[in-house]
Amino acid sequence: MNVDGKHLRTIWLAEDGWSVVIIDQTRFPHVLETVTLKTAAEAAHAIREMLVRGAPLIGATAAYGMALAAHHAVDDTSLKRAYELLAATRPTAINLRWALDRMMARLLPLPEMTRMAIAYQEASEIAEEDVAINQAIGESGLALIESIAEAKPGQPVNILTHCNAGWLATVDWGTATAPIYKAFDKGIPVHVWVDETRPRNQGASLTAWELGKHGVPHTVIADNVGGHLMQHGMVDLCIVGTDRTTARGDVCNKIGTYLKALAAHDNGVPFYVALPSPTIDFTLKDGVAEIPIEQRNARELTHMTGRTEDGRIETVEIVAPCSPAANYGFDVTPARLVTGLITERGVIAANSEAIAAAFPERVAS
Repeated sequence: MNVDGKHLRTIWLAEDGWSVVIIDQTRFPHVLETVTLKTAAEAAHAIREMLVRGAPLIGATAAYGMALAAHHAVDDTSLKRAYELLAATRPTAINLRWALDRMMARLLPLPEMTRMAIAYQEASEIAEEDVAINQAIGESGLALIESIAEAKPGQPVNILTHCNAGWLATVDWGTATAPIYKAFDKGIPVHVWVDETRPRNQGASLTAWELGKHGVPHTVIADNVGGHLMQHGMVDLCIVGTDRTTARGDVCNKIGTYLKALAAHDNGVPFYVALPSPTIDFTLKDGVAEIPIEQRNARELTHMTGRTEDGRIETVEIVAPCSPAANYGFDVTPARLVTGLITERGVIAANSEAIAAAFPERVAS
């Protein structure tokens, strides 16, 4: 996507041809800064501490982490050690394990002398496939926005999203934002309601930043405003992302997504989930009962970082001293609340039959 007119991705190889460059997303929205990863341990740190985040980008970073491991040592023990290190970083997003399993399946059968080159090739293919998937999601979702635009000529299509499912959560384009960027670039008037998304503020810090840099009209709102806007006809549709989706269409996404889905259902607002196929977990059916929900450090909830009036970046405590805090990272939206899944193979129903029909090769595997 574009940042002040310049195309940028979230992850790429450095000029040395083997180390990996990422954007440090913990520095947003006030600083655009990159970090160079040289080891699998550094890749694991970047994933765990959310320098990179978003299920697709986590998967791509894990794949490059395996390539970095192969750059230093290609024996089975070293690769398996890197696999376990990276796999332990984030429990909820399925893309992490998917990418790591794919890398191991590709590398372990090979002679050791060929593994390093193939590791980088495979990681690059995972990244490029993510871009292609997200572009296709954009085309699938564009038709939804076009239909609404035709019904209200001359008025903007108001879209509510939650957290960051933009290009910063992927290699490029984003998932939930891909249809928005496609519509905007085509000249369709759009406006995005951006939930601040506590804790960590990925909406206010990331989604708002990237939409602004690309020129897309948007407004940041407090997390609890969405229902009010829907009650007053100010939201035409919701589009969110997903970190893991079950075989029957239950969707796990950033905490607070479920509440938006309930409000949308109560007010007759279409609620769509942008679903790249690698985020489907065909081993699970009941998302509420089976998906592990990550509980992160309470400090993400009790403290907040921002820029002071004199330009300093400071972190302050915002919770009463000595009060305990629970930081659940995700929740599950049941399939019954999902209007449709925007996939690289079209918009499909959120049920096991439609998902299996759209991705039969994943079911068979």
